[in-house]
Amino acid sequence: MEHIISYFGEYTAGVDGALSTFKFEYLTSLGFAAIVIFVGRWIVAHSAPLRKYAIPAPVVSGLIFSILVSCLKGAGVVGLSFNVSTMKDFCQNIFFLAVGYGFSASLLKKAGGGLAVKIAIAACLLITLQDVLGIVLAQVIGLNPLLGLQCSSAAMSGGVGTASALGPVFESYGAADATTVGVAAGTLGNVMGSLIGGPVAAFLIKKHNLKSDPNDKPEVKVAGKAVNPLVNSRMVSCFGLVLLICALGMPIYCLLDNIPMIEMPKFIGCLFAGVIGRNVLEAVGAKTYTAEMDALEHMFLELYLALVLMTTDFTKLAPVAGQMGIILVGQAVLIVLFGIFVSYNMFGRDYGAAVMTAGNIGWGCGSAPNAVANEKSIMDEYGWHTVAWVLYPSFAVIIDDIYNPIFLSVVSGFFAA
Repeated sequence: MEHIISYFGEYTAGVDGALSTFKFEYLTSLGFAAIVIFVGRWIVAHSAPLRKYAIPAPVVSGLIFSILVSCLKGAGVVGLSFNVSTMKDFCQNIFFLAVGYGFSASLLKKAGGGLAVKIAIAACLLITLQDVLGIVLAQVIGLNPLLGLQCSSAAMSGGVGTASALGPVFESYGAADATTVGVAAGTLGNVMGSLIGGPVAAFLIKKHNLKSDPNDKPEVKVAGKAVNPLVNSRMVSCFGLVLLICALGMPIYCLLDNIPMIEMPKFIGCLFAGVIGRNVLEAVGAKTYTAEMDALEHMFLELYLALVLMTTDFTKLAPVAGQMGIILVGQAVLIVLFGIFVSYNMFGRDYGAAVMTAGNIGWGCGSAPNAVANEKSIMDEYGWHTVAWVLYPSFAVIIDDIYNPIFLSVVSGFFAA
């Protein structure tokens, strides 16, 4: 029996009262991710409220799955885990390359420089407000201000990656368990951003009776434009191109990540590589494989979200849930108010502004994929918006990855022991 089980993963029997664990191998783990995707789509398709408030399908089923797994662990039955770390990294990088690939020079001209400046100002303002709120709440409840920062822009706008990178720094300043707190806050932030962004944007759309522009369509669906079918030869060529551009993103990531005081995630290199690759191909008149890239973009986004949400371990959040929860509730209130009264107004008070507000809440509470997932859910329900889809998530995250680590590094120095 043990021999058969070993084909599906690694079982470790608990000794001296320890919990028995089982780690599924990567193909079986991906099978569970596929189930999460299919179940999520089925639930959303049969739930009008979930469609109305644009809750991403993998978020719904991923949370259900991770809660069930966490209950098994919490009840002392078995600790289940999944071998998906490499696949999560792969999906995230492929997805952001595809996002950058849509960032053509013609789009920048269409969006205009004014909107880009407003996106940058809003991103920096949100990060600043998050940290001010986190420090104030931490002092009120008797928590180390550095842990307050970990529950603020480090984990919210920065996500788990930034919180993990800054955790050891804050611990060296005297904040015990800063890494654990930051990772826990970033994990909950991912969930929070996925659940808040869609409803806020839907509220703005309903309140202001906003409509999408029927003439604004995805690039592969523009009226009168020949669309290449998804055939084997083109898909293989496109995927080969994606892998090549991803590899070219590594030297870009190396350069950016070695800028002092700036913590860059790997996907930023792939994003920039996608931008450069697309515009170079257009400049020389080469094939761009737009339809195939669009298919890959959506495929890897859904898989990434499923992998992230299904592997959330809620049992690890329990020890730090009290004081951290107070700050996170405050951050949730802040991001909702910021979205309604700041983002929507700064981005143009139109349908595109509402879509970008959903994206703002997504990355402002957890990660860039959350931003894109929120926008996709809104557009699936209410209509397409090219600038919001291509420009906003990538540009806002770039500003975040530059401003956030610098601001945190400066502010945290005032609270070092």
